[in-house]
Amino acid sequence: MDTREYKGKVVETFHRAAPSYDRGGVEFFSPMGRRLVELAAPRATERVLDVGCGRGACLFPAAEVVGSSGKAVGIDIAPGMVEHVRREALERGLGQVEVRLMDAERPEFEEASFDVVTGSFSIIFLPEAASVLPRYARLLIPGGRLAFTSPIFTEDTFPFLPPMFTEIITDDFLSEIPDEWRPRAVARRVSGWLQDESDIVGTLRGAGFREVRILDEVVPMDVSSGRDWVAWSHTQGMRLLWQWLSPDPTRRLEERIVAALEAERDAEGRIRIETPVRYVLAEREGRR
Repeated sequence: MDTREYKGKVVETFHRAAPSYDRGGVEFFSPMGRRLVELAAPRATERVLDVGCGRGACLFPAAEVVGSSGKAVGIDIAPGMVEHVRREALERGLGQVEVRLMDAERPEFEEASFDVVTGSFSIIFLPEAASVLPRYARLLIPGGRLAFTSPIFTEDTFPFLPPMFTEIITDDFLSEIPDEWRPRAVARRVSGWLQDESDIVGTLRGAGFREVRILDEVVPMDVSSGRDWVAWSHTQGMRLLWQWLSPDPTRRLEERIVAALEAERDAEGRIRIETPVRYVLAEREGRR
């Protein structure tokens, strides 16, 4: 599978998912995005670039922090995401928000245009992420901050999903999926430099960053029902799996997931899935 084919499939997937992406029944991307902004610590008047902005999980919190005298720019390769975020920014009266349709591997901005660059579960989908990072270093002012999130990739867990799904989504459900689109193959494609902390540090330093910090935290994924989670999964990265399954395997896997999640309800009736997330922070080399 070449890079163009892979990227085209990602664009198609997220464009179609845009109307319901990160909406309804599941809280995950929004709290993760707010936490990332908290760690990146943009200040009033600063300029923030959010890479792969989706429906604004990072972009809107950043816009609120920098205020009307700052700037929050979101880029996304999926036209649907851009349209929805642009509309929501207008509805919220956030004049400091700007959204552009753009390939994140080819950011079209002048050097030193931003104080902060964020990317939540987005940089991981760039086929050539490690070689693109120097471009983002140049977009930052000296001392500017990079902050992004990633799954914690391991060999024994299902990529992009909480650990409990390793036992739920067994290999028999994946038989229809082309080898290059099976989840672990996609994970290998995007995670080569993200598995070991030493590789992350080395890659970022080689790209022109310093003061690299890696924080592994648990983000609670709050789910109102198993069926809500299944509906939500069709609107985010797992859609890359669902799109290959024919109706019967889809139905069987959906029912298996619903049953497993409903069994997780606690004494108060909540479904809360503890989800490991890696936060990576760095500064551009040079002084302000």
